[in-house]
Formats: sequence, C-alpha cells, structure tokens
Amino acid sequence: MIRTTVLALATLTLFCGGAHAADTTPEFVGTDAPMASNAIYFVMTDRFVNGDPSNDQRHQGGAHPTFDIPVAGAPKGESANIGYLGGDFRGVLDNAAYIRGMGFGAVWITPIVDNPDEAFTGGDPVSWGSKFTDRGKTGFHGYWGVNFYQLDEHLPSKNLDFRQFTTAMRAQGLKTVLDIVANHGSPAFSMPQAQPMFGQIYDREGKLVADQQNLPPYKLDPVRNPLHRFYHAYDDLVQLSNNDDRNPAVLDYFAGAYNQWADQGADAFRIDTISHMSTTFWKQFAARIRAKHPGFFMFGEAFDYSPDNIGQYTWPENGGISVLDFPLRGRIADVFEHPGSDYAQLLDRLYLTNGPYQNPYELVTFYDNHDMARLAASDNGFIDANNWLFTARGIPAIYYGSETGFERGKAEHQGNRNYYGQQRIDAAAKSPIYRQLKRIAQLREKTPALQRGLMLPLHFAGNQAAFYRVYQKGDAHQIALVLLNKGDAAASFDVGDYLQAGRWTSAFGDKAVDVGTGGKLHATVAAHDVQVYLLDAPATRADLIAELTRLTRERGHPPH
Repeated sequence: MIRTTVLALATLTLFCGGAHAADTTPEFVGTDAPMASNAIYFVMTDRFVNGDPSNDQRHQGGAHPTFDIPVAGAPKGESANIGYLGGDFRGVLDNAAYIRGMGFGAVWITPIVDNPDEAFTGGDPVSWGSKFTDRGKTGFHGYWGVNFYQLDEHLPSKNLDFRQFTTAMRAQGLKTVLDIVANHGSPAFSMPQAQPMFGQIYDREGKLVADQQNLPPYKLDPVRNPLHRFYHAYDDLVQLSNNDDRNPAVLDYFAGAYNQWADQGADAFRIDTISHMSTTFWKQFAARIRAKHPGFFMFGEAFDYSPDNIGQYTWPENGGISVLDFPLRGRIADVFEHPGSDYAQLLDRLYLTNGPYQNPYELVTFYDNHDMARLAASDNGFIDANNWLFTARGIPAIYYGSETGFERGKAEHQGNRNYYGQQRIDAAAKSPIYRQLKRIAQLREKTPALQRGLMLPLHFAGNQAAFYRVYQKGDAHQIALVLLNKGDAAASFDVGDYLQAGRWTSAFGDKAVDVGTGGKLHATVAAHDVQVYLLDAPATRADLIAELTRLTRERGHPPH
C-alpha cells in the first residue's frame, strides 16, 4: 500500500494490491467528467478588468455612442452602466494567477462574437432597476451577436486573439468555458430608423445571411424573402431576433461557428437560453460538436426553477447537455440569505436518486449570476454558501466579485454588472469572504472525493449539516466527512452512522481522529465554518457499502 498525504490537504491514497483486488473493489463515483474537477469563476469580460485601453473603441457609435453610459435615476452613491467599460482578454489573463490562486480551475467568459457598433434605439428605455428594457443599451455583455464567426473588436489585443488567450490561460492552469448563444441574435425591430447590424447575421466570409429589416416578427415573410428564413415569424425575448431552430441552415451556421471556437481552445460551453430551442436542435448540435471534440462538456441555462422542465436537457436522447442548477439555487438563496434558516431545505433539491437529471453530480451549482439579483447575504452568509457549494455535489460556479460581496443584492440596471477593476482585485485578500472562499476552494481542488464522489447525506437540521462524499475507482479511494455549521456559535457533531473505522485526517490541519469499529467521531466546528475529515481507504463497512451501492444504482434519471 502506498499512501500519499499532503499535510493539511490529504489527496487520494493509491492502493496497489494487485489486479485481483482492483477487480473486486466496487466503484463508487458521482462523475468522472473531467470538468467536474474544476470550480468555475464566471466573468462578464467587459466588466472585469481593462487590461488594454487601446481596444476600448471609446468613440464608436457616432450619434449613438457605446462607451460609458450611466443608467439614469440611480440613487445617490449608487450606479449602473449600459455602455462598454473596457474589460478584455488582457484584463482576464493578467489576473489568471489571482483566479487560479483562489482554487478555480476554469474561467467562464461571456460571448466573444461580434456585436453591433451602436447603442440600440428601440424597445423600452433603460432606467434604474428596470427589467427587460434595452433602449440605450449596448452589446457590452456579448449576447447580441451579429457575426458568430468573428471576434468582437473590444476583446483582443496585439498577439492575444482567442486562440492565444485560451493557450495562455491553459498555461496558467485554467480552462476556458465559452458562453454561447444560438437562440437569438441582436435586437431586431422597433427602432425609429433601422440601425446598421441590428437584426442581421453574417457568415464566416462576412456575407449577410439574415436580416429582420427592422420589421416586427409577424411581418416577416420567410416564404418569399430568403433573408427572413433564419428567423421565426413570432417574437420571443423582448426585441431580439428569434432564430428558427427547425431550419437546417441555422443548425449548420451555429455548429460551424462554435466548432471554430472549440478548435481555437474553448474547453467547454455554457449555452444561453437553452430552453428557447427544441431538444431536437440541441441533440443535433451536441452531436456535431462532439464529433470533432469527443466528450466536450456543455451546460445550459434554462432559467426555470422546475427540475421537471430543465432535467430533460441532460438526457442522452436530448443531447446529454448538463444545466445550471436553478432549483437548488433557489433553496441556496432561501437558506443563506436568511440567518436561522434550516439546512433541511436543501435536501429535496439534491435529487441524488431517481431524480430528473441524467447525472446530478454534473450540474453546475451557483447562487447568483448576471441575470438575477446577486446574493443578498451578509459576509457570514456568503462564507456559509461557499462552504456548501464547494463540498456538496455539483460543479460550483462563482460570479466575479462574489469573493468580496461586490454589489450584493443588486439586480441588472442596479449595479449587478458593474465594473470590478484591478483595485478591488488587489484588495480582495482583506475580505473575510475571499479568505474563506480560497480556503474551501483550494480544498476542493485537492480532494477528489469533493470533486467527483457520491454524496451521502447524514444530518441536515437547523444550522448544521453533515454528509459523506465518497470516490472509489480502481486503485483510488477516498472518503470525506463534511461538517457544516452556519450558526453564530460553535457546534458539536457526533457522527456514528456509516462511520468506518480508521484514522480520519483533518483537512485543515487539526488533530487526526482515530475511530474504532462501531465508534463515533466527535468534532466541534466553529461558527460559520466547515470541517472536513478524510479517510484514505476503500469502503469496507457493510452498511456504508450498501448505501453507496444504492446511490450508484439509482444515481440517474429512471428509465422512461
């Protein structure tokens, strides 16, 4: 037996007991998807750091300028902005060590494709706190694509195009998750006068292939006008063009565009508005991508808190695309925004057995993002939420600035997407949220059971939660016991259920605990803290093996 331990952070133990032993040891795996090893840091690229002012395009837009457009009606001392603010590839790359140092293994960036060069003049005017309003807004966010084969000019720098960016990020130990859109393009109608690029789509060669011509969808004529055939003749999201997922040309266009970006180094896709296109489309799209890039990981945004509605995208017959875990996110906000809440509220959104998802361990878990109000929690609430997110099942994703509680509770047009900047990054270590996030994220980074292991809940009540994570495959074995306390006082834990005898090592350097057969592990967890004990050994206790076997057998969506 060869045992490998890294002081406070125990890694997998390797058991080399011969082929026969490996063959008879059962496998207990939540997921072996490579992406599951990487916590994700989500940046809205334009709002992170301006690393290269030369690409700001500050005078773009003419009569409808695009740079630095404050939202009207902001209360004193607050602000929001709907113009470009200069963030770019260089700003992300220059801070790769900052992101990697927190314990993240991947960076999710907003769409990189070319967007219109003016502010939009149609729709309803943006005002403080308004929703579904776009008049006066620009494509700083990247979601208003007009040429999905072309890189937007605000992002690259000299010797730093997308391929060079992904290569440089990989050299820093970070994968690139690319945000992609196929459901819609740019705002396409309601302008007082038609504006260049809006409602148009261009191909790889720069040829115009679709144009809504500033017409409301019901006036489109796809039978007679070939430039209308890319679109549905009905509206979907505000004034955005509504791409026709039944048209083979639409599939060809987007599969070609996003295979191009995968060829240039994207490691995974986050798919915007996945529920606005059919599962038939996504199955074909996923097949096209994975034909060139086998095993390519994708997760979709179906902004829906019903697991019955979003689970279907994860099924193999619908493309096998994971999703952002909105149902669990709702409960996370309920629990960690409200002191005195009950950990038990999280249990029925885990769906560890016979649930709606093909594999719950591959869901991307989160507590906020750019399309909703940021988490409205205290510092302790953020710390508790991160301790949960980085130890429970799923792949955690953290929105930029959450490591310091940036603009907490703020929605779009209220500061949610504000510029973060180098100054805040340089001062992040002063935040207790940052320090505790780094601690737990680095632990997950070095603990395979927390990344890929099965999850076995033990106790969820009040301010306390306890559960196992178990990874066992071939010669690799690790059992993690996670103890969470979100209360204002230290909490005592006495764990005996399924507890295997052996020496349990504290992941954070506390004294190891020796547990005899039938014994208990006694531990005290400080207020708003977490403790993780690791046993580097295969599962041998009979009732533990039985439960892990059941979790394995019933892990996915039941046959239907």
